[in-house]
Amino acid sequence: MKLALFGATGQVATEVQRRAPADLTLEVIGRDRADFANPDQVRDVALALQVDAVLNAVAYTAVDKAEDETDLAQAVNGASVAALGDACASTGAALVHISTDYVFSGDGTKAWTPDDPTDPQGAYGRSKRAGELALARFGGAFATLRTSWVFSAHGNNFVKTMLRFGAERDQLRVVDDQFGGPTPAAAIADACLTLAHGLADGAPGGTYHFSGAPDVSWAHFAREIFAQSGLTPAVVDIPTSDYPTPAKRPLNSRLDCSSLEADFGIKRPDWRAGLADVLEDLRQQSA
Repeated sequence: MKLALFGATGQVATEVQRRAPADLTLEVIGRDRADFANPDQVRDVALALQVDAVLNAVAYTAVDKAEDETDLAQAVNGASVAALGDACASTGAALVHISTDYVFSGDGTKAWTPDDPTDPQGAYGRSKRAGELALARFGGAFATLRTSWVFSAHGNNFVKTMLRFGAERDQLRVVDDQFGGPTPAAAIADACLTLAHGLADGAPGGTYHFSGAPDVSWAHFAREIFAQSGLTPAVVDIPTSDYPTPAKRPLNSRLDCSSLEADFGIKRPDWRAGLADVLEDLRQQSA
């Protein structure tokens, strides 16, 4: 199979390149070729591709900055995704697109299903939902994969932040009333590759959820990071109201991933095992 990967340096894009099987012909398209701030450029590049499938791992993910950079977030997460979907529908390439739990309101305690009504509460979530809706309009063979709380040994993420602060401080205040499934970028990469193969072979697409198990709070996640890394700061539980941010954070990021397992055999990964792998990766990087 020939796969075009949009995105070269992000967490998932990095893992796709690391984990791509030997029999996969992978074409990596970075910002130098397709800047998602320019939807027309994205469309032109995608139209010229001769591939079986496309994986979009590009996103504007600065949740708080999106409140001030609404137009840029909409261009990257909305208009350029629409352009990519349009191009793939024209060329017949299957498309796998990564989205987010932020398309939901974040209320309640029940795990969100792919069919639940969306209600994004901030600019970032609205921009990601715009991209989802665009793909549904263009049709073609596509799958939108919503995920949450992504972490890896690359880029900026909660694990690396906790490791840095945990080495500097005796005590950390961490939110304990937001719940979700931490998700290793490596597992997302594997899921996306499986989806791409399936869609290219004629499997039905649609919208799916994928997150690590079990669901926990950020404070619980932090404690596990410290337990596995050997760091010993005290974790003090705080409510979201004690940690105000420009963009509203969802209290409930739980995702029902059962349809992905039923249709593609992809099970929720144990994020604790994924965390161990990431910590080992970081140790090797620093050796």
